[in-house]
Amino acid sequence: MFNTFLRENKIAAGILTVLRLYLGYSWFTAGLGKITGGFDASGFLKNAVANPVKGPDGSVVYGWYVDFLQGFALPNVELFNFLIPWGETLVGLGLLLGCLTTAAMFFGLVMNFSFFLAGTVSHNPTDIFLGFIILAAGYNAGRYGLDRWVVPFIRKTTWKTDYRVKQNA
Repeated sequence: MFNTFLRENKIAAGILTVLRLYLGYSWFTAGLGKITGGFDASGFLKNAVANPVKGPDGSVVYGWYVDFLQGFALPNVELFNFLIPWGETLVGLGLLLGCLTTAAMFFGLVMNFSFFLAGTVSHNPTDIFLGFIILAAGYNAGRYGLDRWVVPFIRKTTWKTDYRVKQNA
C-alpha cells in the first residue's frame, strides 16, 4: 500500500520532489566543490585502508572492501579523482532536474555505500534512507521534472524497438 502511494500518488510526487531537490543540491554542490577546488582521493583511500571499519572484537568488518581499495582504488587513484567529483555532480544534476532520476539515485546510493564501507558515517545513513525512498518511488520521483518527458520518450523509442526486433527474429 505504501509502495503504491510512493509510485502513483501526485501528493507523494510533490513530497518526493522536495526530497529529490534536497539530495540533488547536496550531491551537486559536493561534486562541484571538488571539481573547482581540486580533489585528491589518495589521502582518504590511504586512511580507509590504514583504519578500516572494525567490529566489537577488533576484527576488520569489510575486509573485501579494504582489499578492493588497496588493490584497485589506490593504484588507480587518478580514475577515482575523476569519477568521484564528476559522479557526484552528475548525480546531483540528475536529481535537481528530475532527469533519469532512478538511475541518478542508484549511482548516488552506490557512492553512499562506498563512502560508508570506507568508514565515513557523516550524513550517509540519512542520504541512504532518503535515496531508497526515491529509488522505490521510481518514475513518480521525477514526475515533476524532466522525467515527465524523458522516460516516455525512452520507453517509446528503446523498448518498443527492441521488442519488435526480437519478435521478428
